[in-house]
Order: sequence, then C-alpha cells, then structure tokens
Amino acid sequence: MTFKRRFLLLFIIPALSLTTHKYYLSLTQINFKSEANSIQIIINVFMDDIETALNKDYEINLQLDTKKELEHNDVYFKKYLQQKLDFKVDGIHKNFNYIGKEYDGDLVYFYLEIENINQVNTLDIKNNILTNHFSGQQNLVKCKVGKKHKSVLLTKNENSAKLTYK
Repeated sequence: MTFKRRFLLLFIIPALSLTTHKYYLSLTQINFKSEANSIQIIINVFMDDIETALNKDYEINLQLDTKKELEHNDVYFKKYLQQKLDFKVDGIHKNFNYIGKEYDGDLVYFYLEIENINQVNTLDIKNNILTNHFSGQQNLVKCKVGKKHKSVLLTKNENSAKLTYK
C-alpha cells in the first residue's frame, strides 16, 4: 500500500467523520413557583438560528451581539415567541409576559413568565420555535411542578404535549 493510501485511510477519512454536524435544538425550562404564583420559563436557542429565522420572517437584519444590532429587537423576539409558543394551564389558555433576553456565547436566553397561577394539574405546551426554518429542529421541554420533573422532545411533526401533575 502506498504512502498516500495509508495516509488517506489512517488520517483523512477518520478526520472527515469527526467534523461537526450542525444540529438544531432549543431548550425550554418551565418551573412552577408556588410562592410567586407564577410559571417561570427560560428558553435557550442558538443565536445564529434565531437570527436567521427572524431575519427571514420579518425581513430585517438583526446582527445580534454586534455594534450594528437593531436597537429595538425585543419587539421582534416577543412577537416571534408569541407566534411560536402556546401554553394552557389546567385546560385554560395562558398568555406569557416577555421579560427579556440575554446573550451567552452562541446562545440567546429568553425569559418569560405566566402570572397568577395558583396550581398546576396539567400543562399543555405547543412549541414551534425554529421548526419552519430547520427541518431537523428539536425543542426539548423540561418542566418542574413541585418535586415532579417531566420532559418531552417536540419536533415539527409532534409539536405539542400534555404534562399531567395530578
């Protein structure tokens, strides 16, 4: 076997198999805080993915985390999240408040809250974040009510779930 073939088999082919493959995943953490009578929600998504989605949907140029970033981008984030998320507590539709966002590395964290919640027996969640733009998008939802933890993985085709805490 020639040197070139050995080099190809031993180094190049394994190196190609180790290249990063782009994956599309968001994480939604939901926590019922009985002492605050609220459901607190933290969503993290990759910055480049959410930027791509909003730029296409609203025909804007966000340029997140740069000096050229749009000044009032929270308007677009709030609008997008209101279109892509839906929550029902004990069968009753609940609106959420958009608290804000922060950047951490290549992630954007969104902070939401549903107020005036005394108890949670069931939580219906619909999550379509980024599913229109990335066919492989998965939205992992982790929810804590009291001492009970539940999680579900949502996709474009299976975008909703009902979590029961009775």
